[in-house]
Amino acid sequence: MSIVVTGATGHLGRLVVEALLAADVPAGGITAVVRNEEKAAGLAALGAELRVADYDRPETLAGVFHAGDRVLLISGSEVGRRVPQHTAVIEAARAAGVAQLAYTGVLGGPEADFELAAEHQVTERLILESGLPYTFLRNGWYTENYTENLAPVLEHGAVVANAGEGRIASASRADYAAAAAAVLTGDGHLNAVYELSGDTAWSFAEYAAELSRQTGRTIVYNDVPAETRLEILTGAGVPEPFAAILVDVDRATARGLLARTTGDLARLAGRPTTPLADTVAEALKA
Repeated sequence: MSIVVTGATGHLGRLVVEALLAADVPAGGITAVVRNEEKAAGLAALGAELRVADYDRPETLAGVFHAGDRVLLISGSEVGRRVPQHTAVIEAARAAGVAQLAYTGVLGGPEADFELAAEHQVTERLILESGLPYTFLRNGWYTENYTENLAPVLEHGAVVANAGEGRIASASRADYAAAAAAVLTGDGHLNAVYELSGDTAWSFAEYAAELSRQTGRTIVYNDVPAETRLEILTGAGVPEPFAAILVDVDRATARGLLARTTGDLARLAGRPTTPLADTVAEALKA
């Protein structure tokens, strides 16, 4: 039996592999599925076995999984292409007879009524129809979604969104990786659904205030109409289809869909989730 992590060179996948190693999973028991073997050299150096496959090339997935494997399907990052990509992984996992297929979906599952959730909902349905033992890790937002590109925020002295007073119960990627490692190594997680989010929900006004506190600058929150937000994003070079998705996420935030604090993430990780202030501090150091 091996624990297999797909998308292992991505931001989340790499952290999951590291969390598995920290959990004392024998190095030979961890397999990283990657598209680029050179990019995964660091994971191989840590002791993970590499298998090269591509979500977009189903034939490359043949033989990647084996009977009894515990598999983590990390959702693809290419919005609009994820259903066929995920279908290829699910079919390969079913053909191999894996013991567990864990999937990183979206907070709220079927109740998430925003555009970005649609492909996750289809994927969950396909996994259920496959008959495979599953674990649904419905991930909330990563705090790094907001902190990884602070340059324009600091340049203009403003956090800009169309989220109103909505709140976000985000957590760090490392928190979500710890939860994934827990369900892949522990018992009692088959056919289970976890709604994963941070312990504390924050507003964009509070985020701006935290940036102000840590930088010593005045950072304000500018709540703008959705149409204005779309113009700002496209003007900054964001492709319009993706910009529209970001605007839609902010609308969902305003409706409270990203503010749920279930406690599932902290329970699985075995510790409190990472506070917003800590992730902001790390981003500012970088």
